[in-house]
Amino acid sequence: MDGTTFILWVFGDAHVGTDLKHGRESLACALRTSEQGGDQGGPAFDWDAAIDIGDMSGGQSVPQDPEGEEVVRQFSVLEKHSREAIYSVCGNHDRSGLKEPPAWWWRKWVDPLGEHPEFSRVDPEKRPYPVAGTWERYSFRIGNLLFLMMSDINEPTQTIGRGDLGGNPAGVVSGETFQWWKSMVELNSDSIIVSVHHYMLKNTTVASGEWEGMKKGGNGEWESFYHGYKPEGAPRGASYLYFVDSKPDACAFENYLCDHPGAVDIWLGGHTHAHPDDTCGGKSHVETRWNTHFINAACLSRYHGTTNVPKSRIFIFTEGSRRVRVRCYMHTGEFLPQGWYDRAERTLELRRPFRRPAD
Repeated sequence: MDGTTFILWVFGDAHVGTDLKHGRESLACALRTSEQGGDQGGPAFDWDAAIDIGDMSGGQSVPQDPEGEEVVRQFSVLEKHSREAIYSVCGNHDRSGLKEPPAWWWRKWVDPLGEHPEFSRVDPEKRPYPVAGTWERYSFRIGNLLFLMMSDINEPTQTIGRGDLGGNPAGVVSGETFQWWKSMVELNSDSIIVSVHHYMLKNTTVASGEWEGMKKGGNGEWESFYHGYKPEGAPRGASYLYFVDSKPDACAFENYLCDHPGAVDIWLGGHTHAHPDDTCGGKSHVETRWNTHFINAACLSRYHGTTNVPKSRIFIFTEGSRRVRVRCYMHTGEFLPQGWYDRAERTLELRRPFRRPAD
């Protein structure tokens, strides 16, 4: 932080194990590029803190220790930034099995609270901005920015999940997490509130509507597209936060924001991998609804699925300004030149001016 600006890097959907099978270090490549520049001429870029929106794992079954070790190894390539400057939420591929301890793999190897430093190498004392809460829901502050971090979990009423039929792609949070979020929003109305979850909300950004994660095949039946088609795994809601407190298509967050427009400034997520110009369902990667800005920041993976265009987003907050500049960085050159993609840049208006942390 230079005293005038604060730069937040938002990335996710690295699917480390998938890309590694193709000889690509999806996470390490992105981290090295940010600090040293890319191998195809993309410039290095500065950042003060980063948000990882989840899906470190690439497996279709439950993630295992070897992939966790690889995630930690790839995090270790950082030279100019600390590992603790990256704040993470759990994605659907990071969930553990239905009969296993909840999210044990992600808690062990990604470890947002620093509970397992012998595995994750995360030292909670080194967090530049301390966290408060649990692995499932926690918060931290940067000046008057309040980040509400919510992880994706297995849906307890379903028998289809991680390890069964390749997982359930529909997004899930508990009722406790929703109530925590609602309470934090209402208790901090004087803050710039940034909500973070692996999934976008319904009908907010590219392909986040009902059935928009799928496509119709030649026989008129639904089949996989952005997400895997699992007939018993809520495919209707595969591309948005579908379950809240075990209610399908709950729209709890959407209804709250509709009734309280502007209560949240920004919602960050991913999950749906797409070209930055894609507008499936008539929605782009950056949209505003209920006076909240929604940004899909996926994905770093090149090989997990069929719609991957490796990219991430940079948010530039300026002291005393209500405007935040959002830039899109292309991490490979197959689709667009490596580096900044100016066509995808946006300037968003916040409810109040950004105030940096006190020295």
